[in-house]
Amino acid sequence: MRHADADDDAAQPLSHYVGTSLDRYFESLNDSAPPTDLYHMVLEQVERPLLERVLDYNRGNQSKAAAMLGINRGTLRKKLRNYNLD
Repeated sequence: MRHADADDDAAQPLSHYVGTSLDRYFESLNDSAPPTDLYHMVLEQVERPLLERVLDYNRGNQSKAAAMLGINRGTLRKKLRNYNLD
């Protein structure tokens, strides 16, 4: 049987988890200097697991993965190289 909180979590959009993670991150700074490239840092933290999971879902088929992501295969291949996922 699933826990009630698990059911509540399943109803939340991805943006909820991103927001919660950012809140925790800012709290963890403890008044230290924040990063200067937060946008880039967040994109990397989201993009890598996104690419990994979509590739896994498509059993390594880059054409299907690119179509699912809404990008062309060349762009996907470049991103995979950037994350050493090729």
